[in-house]
Amino acid sequence: MNVSSCGHLAPAAGARVCAHLTTDNRPACFRVLTGVATRYDLLCKVCAEAAAPELLDACVGCFERAERDASLGWRGDPEILRRDRDLGGTWTTTPCPVTPLNDRCLAPLPDGWLARTGAGLVAIRPGEPPCLVAEVALPEEVPATGPGRPPAPALHTAADGRFAAAVTDYGRHGVVVDLASGAVTLTLDRQDYHTETVRFPVAFLGPQVVAATDWNRLDAFDAATGRLLTERVTTREENPEHYLDYFFGALLPSPSGQSLLVDGWVWQPEGIPMVLDCAAWIAGETHAPEHGQALTFRDPWNVPMAWVDEGTVALQEIGDDRPIDGVQLHDARTGRRLGMFAGPKGPMWGRRGLLYVSAEAGFEVWDPADGARIGFAEGFRPTAHDPATGAFAELRNDQLRIWAPVG
Repeated sequence: MNVSSCGHLAPAAGARVCAHLTTDNRPACFRVLTGVATRYDLLCKVCAEAAAPELLDACVGCFERAERDASLGWRGDPEILRRDRDLGGTWTTTPCPVTPLNDRCLAPLPDGWLARTGAGLVAIRPGEPPCLVAEVALPEEVPATGPGRPPAPALHTAADGRFAAAVTDYGRHGVVVDLASGAVTLTLDRQDYHTETVRFPVAFLGPQVVAATDWNRLDAFDAATGRLLTERVTTREENPEHYLDYFFGALLPSPSGQSLLVDGWVWQPEGIPMVLDCAAWIAGETHAPEHGQALTFRDPWNVPMAWVDEGTVALQEIGDDRPIDGVQLHDARTGRRLGMFAGPKGPMWGRRGLLYVSAEAGFEVWDPADGARIGFAEGFRPTAHDPATGAFAELRNDQLRIWAPVG
């Protein structure tokens, strides 16, 4: 172990800080990108504006202490790595005179796709005409008058294709529908406290559906009967030990369904993506949703997120003040940041260790192992993904276009 130029006999951080950040009274600082991937140095305002600032190779301790004061944002540009190769796989395009209500209203079925339209839920199966399987009627939502987002319809499906949840993102209401009969098995209501700030929290886990029943509470139900499976007390007055001051947002099951990734926030305001142990919860750990693992504390929420694998989560946007387009990788068990890379921006899904992004220019495939884009299809902007087959679908202008990977 060598003495770093900051003066400490300690492991090297592999990054630099300006001399002013090695003192006890450290000023706030910038993260200054070096132009190599997303590597950066830490510089105070004076040094960031200097022509030739004095930079020291920092030890881990000095860099981590200075990092806590990196509140001035980013300077410079990251390097975006692109090593595109042919996507392979298979492409199909078929006529499909179905119009989803928006880009959140197409979801997979085991034998096709389900669209939420103005008429209701429409099943789209190869070789068959589209079929209306259920009508959907939700209470009218009143748009918020504050800085939140307007209500928007959304659709979720169970892996076995039996049930669907039609909900209102940034709104209060939803329903679970049995697609075999068209009957509503469960009416969802998460009350009306700041619903305009987050997507409707709902996800299917095997035969159960998990949904918000208040701004800070999730419950699990039997999807077939609507029976509540998670009766418990969570109010501050009656059970302060398990009270959770947290706004639940979008829910994303892990590949095994053992965990849920939550996109939520707390006052004042701050985004806190969180991982919940659903296996323990369903098995009897009553208050597991009130004691999840926070991954990070940051400004944004309502941003794309995905499971890279069972233990790794990808969150878009790097940093807080003027964030960089890109991805942060976090350990789902501890929250520790594992790495980051620049480039991805747009709806995102994970599959078998890769990330798939529906970007403005087209469909991108990213390899988190080296932070590089490894595939691109111009103009293809899918809105739905089937985790079982790996297929991605885009339904626009009466055309259903699908790309499916090999294997």
